[in-house]
Amino acid sequence: MTAGMLADRSVALVHEWFGSVGGSEKVFVSLGGLIPHAKRFVLWQDRDVVDDFALHQSWMSRTPLRRSKAVALPFMPLAWRTLTRSQFDVVISSSHAFAHTVKLRYSPDTRYLSYVHTPARYVWSPGLDGRGANPFLAWPRRALQAADIRLSQHTHSYAANSREVQARIRKFWNRDARVINPPVDVEFYGDAPASDRLQNRDYLLGVGRWIPYKNFDLMIRIAEAANMPLVIAGGGQQEPALRRMAADTTVPVTFELRPSNERLRQLYWGAWSLLFPAHEDFGIIPVEAQACGTPVIGLSRGGLSETVIDGESGFLVDSLRANDYARLVPEVGRLDREVIQRQASQFSHAAFEANLAKWVASEC
Repeated sequence: MTAGMLADRSVALVHEWFGSVGGSEKVFVSLGGLIPHAKRFVLWQDRDVVDDFALHQSWMSRTPLRRSKAVALPFMPLAWRTLTRSQFDVVISSSHAFAHTVKLRYSPDTRYLSYVHTPARYVWSPGLDGRGANPFLAWPRRALQAADIRLSQHTHSYAANSREVQARIRKFWNRDARVINPPVDVEFYGDAPASDRLQNRDYLLGVGRWIPYKNFDLMIRIAEAANMPLVIAGGGQQEPALRRMAADTTVPVTFELRPSNERLRQLYWGAWSLLFPAHEDFGIIPVEAQACGTPVIGLSRGGLSETVIDGESGFLVDSLRANDYARLVPEVGRLDREVIQRQASQFSHAAFEANLAKWVASEC
């Protein structure tokens, strides 16, 4: 149904920076697969990323700005206005900062659609993301908020990755958005080799970017309180601090740096439970875990409350205290892992493709 999506139109797909780990990158790759003839633009691509399709990088990729997202932030609106001289019939952005403000060579007939992972958290929701919480950033934050609204008036339609983000778009931008949950490769994670399925499930697992709001330090405290080993998979700026913390804890903590999808699937299937004590916009990782029959113990806020059924596919905790999570660790043993897998199935690639095709068709 989607193989010929916009086949008769020139299409640009745009995304912020393209990193090696993260749900937003996976959505962008899926968009590229659905519209294979589209040109794909990013501000820059991390040097250690190997991709299967060409990415056109902005002028920012040739400057020191790529080394610091915080320093680069004020320049992003300009970058989105000077990305290319080409003209397109349809421009679809994958946005978690300012990509939704992209405006390419002028044409009154160009349709601008934006799939939003979240309005920039450090600009609009500093309480959720400490990177923007410094009181000295209050004035720059207000200036960026004004620019964010002013430079996105041309966007014709928004889609949000969750009801949580849909509500933020309404609150901050005063715009409506259709909810289209991101694609999760539930078939890949669920259809594991027998060697993966027969593991002992004898450790707790944390997966994602090692940045402050993901609360990996809390995961270490939870594992210690539950007296269970912990595996932390991913990568990021907090690695040195997390390793120092792990060295002082009383339970084994193992670090898996940027695991492959196959290795990550093994880790999910071997875990007693996934820990996810973060306020996430949607949260692809908890769905991947559930596709492996692995229950989630996480924060009962944000997108997690839309993907985890409390008491059936995991447990949701309205707290950031380690003991409140640790006491639930033994309880996941009574959950039905087949029920957990069925919960994940509704977030498949097929569901994403069908919903995205309806959205695009209605707007273009």
